Amino acid sequence: MAHTATAPHGGINLVARLAEFVTKAKETYALRAEFNRTYSELQGLSDRELHDIGVRRCDISDIARDHVYCS
Repeated sequence: MAHTATAPHGGINLVARLAEFVTKAKETYALRAEFNRTYSELQGLSDRELHDIGVRRCDISDIARDHVYCS
């Protein structure tokens, strides 16, 4: 004889958690895409252009991260 434990509303909670997970995954993907776009644009500038805007090439990753995750 098999015994099973059932929760009356367990399925609803699981669906809500799954929907939240999917939403978070989409947000994370969008933020990462924005980081990559910002990083690529700055990386594509010449050293002269970076100097004109006051950015050192070694700071590009930090600038892109701050732009996306701290704004």
